[in-house]
Amino acid sequence: MTALTLSTAAAAGLKADALVVGVAKGDKGPVVAPGADAVEKAFGGKLATVLETLGASGGEGEVTKLPAPDGLKAPLVLAVGLGAVPEKGESFDTETLRFAAGVAARALSGTKKAAFALPAESADEVGAIGEGVLLGAYSFDAYKENGSAPKASAKKNGKGPLAEAAILGTKPRDKAAKAAIERATAVAEELNRARDLINTPPNDLDPEAFAAVATAAGKEHGIKVQVLDEKALTKGGYGGILGVGAGSDSPPRLVKLSYTHAKAKKHLAFVGKGITYDSGGISLKPAGHNETMKCDMSGAAAVLAAVVAAARLGLEVNVTGWLALAENMPSGSATRPGDVLRMYSGKTVEVLNTDAEGRLVLADAIAKASEDKPDAIVDVATLTGAMMVALGSRTFGVMANDDAFRTSLYEIAEASGEPAWPMPLPEHLLKGMDSPTADIANMGERMGGGLVAGLFLREFVGEGITWAHVDLAGPAFNEGAPFGYTPKGGTGTGVRTLVALAERTAAGDLG
Repeated sequence: MTALTLSTAAAAGLKADALVVGVAKGDKGPVVAPGADAVEKAFGGKLATVLETLGASGGEGEVTKLPAPDGLKAPLVLAVGLGAVPEKGESFDTETLRFAAGVAARALSGTKKAAFALPAESADEVGAIGEGVLLGAYSFDAYKENGSAPKASAKKNGKGPLAEAAILGTKPRDKAAKAAIERATAVAEELNRARDLINTPPNDLDPEAFAAVATAAGKEHGIKVQVLDEKALTKGGYGGILGVGAGSDSPPRLVKLSYTHAKAKKHLAFVGKGITYDSGGISLKPAGHNETMKCDMSGAAAVLAAVVAAARLGLEVNVTGWLALAENMPSGSATRPGDVLRMYSGKTVEVLNTDAEGRLVLADAIAKASEDKPDAIVDVATLTGAMMVALGSRTFGVMANDDAFRTSLYEIAEASGEPAWPMPLPEHLLKGMDSPTADIANMGERMGGGLVAGLFLREFVGEGITWAHVDLAGPAFNEGAPFGYTPKGGTGTGVRTLVALAERTAAGDLG
């Protein structure tokens, strides 16, 4: 993991391998962003002109490297684009800084130390830069010939990630900036833990192995962990989780993580879909749709990371995480289309499609979580391809049984740098899940399939409990090139939203 520090040293005199500065896109060419005064002075006030000569415009994510002039101890200056110059009186938003810091951290792979002279006048800006650095420096090469254990510090193409990043511009003994760095470190390290889990091949991460990771994390951070194995699940009547896992040689698990605080006045429950591999079951996925299905446990990874982050931050809120873990495989013992499962809640479900399995494991976990009467339940899942069709690959959908809570969660996600969009739960779509055999079917109308899944899950929420469903099927796994602080592969989407929700709840901002 990249070491993150604060420095009050002047940029010109700081010993580092690279100095990172921001450059914005102005009406008449690139404009050097605040924070880089010493660097600008070393270039004789002509840094923007030099950058323009080299073809830089200041566009978002643009990287320009140039040798440092006399007057700077660092031999390299890296200018990273911040996009448009803010309106008069406004500052760069935190997501712009987070994005730019991530781009710079990736570009400096193999560098021992870099100083970040980006705009960092407030604690929020410092925290955003810190998060961007730690997330942008992430790599995963545990299965390469010269790889190491699954850590963000693993080597990448023969180069280790940026080893140390010093954020400049803070005042001496700035408690707010120090707290922002501590928060950024905790959140980013746990988000990278989620990425590691998502990227781990399914032959090494079955439900039992995932439960072991959760147990170890709980022990390390003072979180109570309870694991229900296949015998306990059978005894408890968890028909959804058992039905999904019935076709696999790796039996399912339900993991409960309990973080409590003595001063907590509210209780949140996070429920994560943890399908460690999804073949579709008997309703087998077509060729070309199986290769990335190790990521179908991204929701459970996000929940684990969020609960641990809450514990590390000592948030004054009780947070319970539920990891519904199973492997969905076809075999002679697998659940068939047409089978009826009796769920933990007592409801029966006719399984019309075994590839609509995530809602089955979530339904059991949501019903169980409801028994604790939390103030709110949020489930997180890579649930439907329909949500990807609706919102693309970078935005997740938010549904809820309470409009105000849905709006709050959407706003929290956006403020955290995780693009989201509020989605409805149209009542007329319920009829499509009518079953002549069972209480409900696990499939409904094809059009609006993401909303149908949300309506199905709502049926298993305890009476009077506020609930939201986050479908992150699109942004959970990046199959394209890295961008900003987002790597190729597992992204850890959802972690920052859940942590921010816990922080807002602890502060009493959600009622």
